[in-house]
Amino acid sequence: MGMNDLEDFRESVGESDPVAVVGGRTHWTVGGNPTDDTRLVSAPVGIDFFDPSEMTVSVKAGTTLKDLNEELSRYRQEVCLEGSSETTVGGALMIGTDGIRRNLVGSIREMLLQAEYVDAKGKLIKAGGPTVKNVTGYDLCRLLVGSLGTLGLVGRVILRTRPQSEKSVWLRGGLSPEEARHICFRPSSLLWNGEETFIQLEGYGVNVDSEILKLKNLGYEELGLKCPISIPSFRHKFVDGMSLDNGIIDVYSSILYKSVEASEPQHSEEVLRLGNRVRKMFDPLGRLNPGRDPYRAGP
Repeated sequence: MGMNDLEDFRESVGESDPVAVVGGRTHWTVGGNPTDDTRLVSAPVGIDFFDPSEMTVSVKAGTTLKDLNEELSRYRQEVCLEGSSETTVGGALMIGTDGIRRNLVGSIREMLLQAEYVDAKGKLIKAGGPTVKNVTGYDLCRLLVGSLGTLGLVGRVILRTRPQSEKSVWLRGGLSPEEARHICFRPSSLLWNGEETFIQLEGYGVNVDSEILKLKNLGYEELGLKCPISIPSFRHKFVDGMSLDNGIIDVYSSILYKSVEASEPQHSEEVLRLGNRVRKMFDPLGRLNPGRDPYRAGP
């Protein structure tokens, strides 16, 4: 797509038939598959601008996380979107799940400043703003996060970036999650397999070294840059008394990662009624991603 790629995207979405955006297909079945009569379109690709001094980047939704991260890394910055090399920016936002580093990098919703999307009537809408400031009214662009494309089809976003950590390291040891939370100063990740805790420390080198020394004195082993434990694919909401059953708990988010798919989450009638009402306000005819339901997706 060329200079008018957002307009081209709007025209490809149209204004009548069932439609969905296809990206890297890395989370294609989350919340259900689109119906058979759904027409698939592609979001525009490319980075419009990146201002390292303002720590904001404008990027089109079809851009892969790999390409975005490569550009940001040149200036030692990053965004908190996570996924495989083929995951797109738009796809990661529409799934809306935070990664295991949320305790340090924050949530996806906090990172999204502005979104330009095509609504169910085929109109191009801009929500949010390119700067961080206090505003009144509805925070519409962040409502799109985790919606699975049922409220609008995103074409371009402005994201808040953050500095990459000067030093990052994983350690393994025998403290309980409760003990580790009290002893460590804001680790970016804290995982537990029922026997050992795995702690990721990030930040300025001198601060990380101080934390490493403290943990080593408690019997922890330094393991390097990469996460030393294989994290299963499926996310379950962890509640007290639940069996780990070979799973891994993200302690800060109370997410249990397991190798078996989670059962469909249960929501109250009031929550479902409100969600359906919002969806109908945005898409009265149900043409955006028909067959998908954010409330069927896991935590």
